[in-house]
Amino acid sequence: MQFNWTNLILRTTLTILTGVVCATVVAAAPAKDSDRGRQAFEKRCTGCHDLDKAKLGPPLRGVYGRAAGKDPQFTYSDAVKNASVTWDESTLDRWLNDTESVIPDNDMTFRLNDQAERANIIAYLKQLPAKK
Repeated sequence: MQFNWTNLILRTTLTILTGVVCATVVAAAPAKDSDRGRQAFEKRCTGCHDLDKAKLGPPLRGVYGRAAGKDPQFTYSDAVKNASVTWDESTLDRWLNDTESVIPDNDMTFRLNDQAERANIIAYLKQLPAKK
């Protein structure tokens, strides 16, 4: 019986290539840094939002996991009040990238194209303690 070196080389090559592809995908995913998220939140969001009180936009403490349009401190547009959206990583990421794609005809005119910055802001909002 003769050993099949071609089969061994093929398997080894495929294993290495699979590892390289997986490492590339992991490296390309944005790191979620809540400290950077706090800084980005303060830079990008505090003009219209506060954590604990309504401003031009609703308060954002506790937004993660909350249904859209449900904070009693804020008067939402009909589109947001009637939306069946719960804020999680996916919906918040899509919202911050393009609000109209999540809830058409909403009143928020904001777009954050930087995926890493969105991920950091979401990580920050997610880790905030409950309202004081």
